[in-house]
Amino acid sequence: MKGPPPMSDPIDPTDHAFSASVKAAQIRKGSRRLYAGMILADRVDARLAAFVAEARSFYLGTASADGQPYIQHRGGPKGFLRVLDDKRLAFADLRGNRQYITTGNAAENRKAFLFLMDYANRRRIKVWGEIDVIEGDAELNAALAVPGYRGAPEQAIVFTITAWDSNCPQHIPQMLHADNVAEALASRDARIAALEAQLAALSENGT
Repeated sequence: MKGPPPMSDPIDPTDHAFSASVKAAQIRKGSRRLYAGMILADRVDARLAAFVAEARSFYLGTASADGQPYIQHRGGPKGFLRVLDDKRLAFADLRGNRQYITTGNAAENRKAFLFLMDYANRRRIKVWGEIDVIEGDAELNAALAVPGYRGAPEQAIVFTITAWDSNCPQHIPQMLHADNVAEALASRDARIAALEAQLAALSENGT
């Protein structure tokens, strides 16, 4: 399994979010004071690791060399996005529509962005970084494979973190995963059936 590649432009993590142009906009619109002392994390901690472990989907942003952006949705069972170490996240890239836009973008522009959503709890995490598409690494592919999940990894995508931050929950719609809803409904139905059985037994006993 390959280690992390050397990072380009080792700068303050906050500067990945707030470029000179962004800071100028904050000054012009009067919000710079709110963010001047902001500190962004640049490594995986327990909070990020826990969020990643529960993730069923996320959005991956890349761009071509000339700046054309592309957003890709990725989904799978809990655990399909893995923490490799305190700087890297990774997931198995299964064969899909074979457009390879993310793969092509990564070959000429490693800068990328992850947007992790937890709709049930109205939480989100933003992650800036750089990606590498790793082909032919059987050990890494095996480590990222999800037992029982259909599809074989075609390659691996490794995301090296430069900065991350959590967002406020404002305007996030609360949506529940179908599996969680089905589980809650099944539990409710079982409880109703048990109460109905108790009532029937009481009626038979004349009480």
